[in-house]
Amino acid sequence: MSKQRRNQKHSAVNIEPGIYEIDSGTAEIKPDPFTPGAWLLLLNGVQSSQIIPDEPQRLGFEYMRWIAIALGFRYPQDANLRFLHLGGAAATLARWGADRYPHSRHTTVELDAKLTELARNNFGLPRAPIIKMRVAEAGQVLAETRPDSWDVIIRDVFIGTTRGDHITPGHLTGLEAAEQAASAVGPKGAYLLNYGGSPNLQPARQEAAALAQAFKYVTLISDATMFKGRRRGNIVMVGTQTPLANPDLGGMDAFSAALRAEPLPAQAKCGVATTNFIAGTPPSLTPLLLRQEYP
Repeated sequence: MSKQRRNQKHSAVNIEPGIYEIDSGTAEIKPDPFTPGAWLLLLNGVQSSQIIPDEPQRLGFEYMRWIAIALGFRYPQDANLRFLHLGGAAATLARWGADRYPHSRHTTVELDAKLTELARNNFGLPRAPIIKMRVAEAGQVLAETRPDSWDVIIRDVFIGTTRGDHITPGHLTGLEAAEQAASAVGPKGAYLLNYGGSPNLQPARQEAAALAQAFKYVTLISDATMFKGRRRGNIVMVGTQTPLANPDLGGMDAFSAALRAEPLPAQAKCGVATTNFIAGTPPSLTPLLLRQEYP
């Protein structure tokens, strides 16, 4: 694709360091001190996204690379995929997906209208229909999805708390949310969620338990230290109705080898290993739609 044609399909790159007012507080853009040419987006002081406009497949955050590896071993590059991204921010994974899968279409969902506007107008994102940006609440959008309407749903939603932590809203973590996602992606799709939390893995076990009731296969991706509950970090959880890794693309052995080759070596738990991780923990039964918010 020529540079001129590419620019016609992308919004302008107008990244300027600084602090910007958004609906939920402040967004700060600053250079990434460890990656030349990259920018960091911080939301209320917490790192949210890395932005590398000219290299969409270069992902700095570990959990994003794990998601990319998982999808890369499930779908061939020429697949026609419909992505729903619950959690918009800088739309880094949408940008990655649009480049990795040229025939794909993406919809991001972000509650913060000013943050969505900041990303759309400044980060050089592909234009609609390649990436559509919707201002809405993720749980409500998920609740309204029709069966088999998406191939991939990625949940990466966090809110601040009074303790300064960022957690996923409870109504997106329960059994009802997992079952709705399973219906939305159908028998061939994939539901990927970014779990982030403290060394207390009880909430992670609840999330995995919810997926295990909605999907036939649940794959958990993280590093050994996180799985042992020794640090705060991320676990990528993937629900599918068929084995995650496509045998024609290398299968589970190649997938596991790719995770081990990461700068921070990761591992995948599936089957009995996932069952052992859940350890009999029941899923949360928090309803997907909070009735007091959406009467």
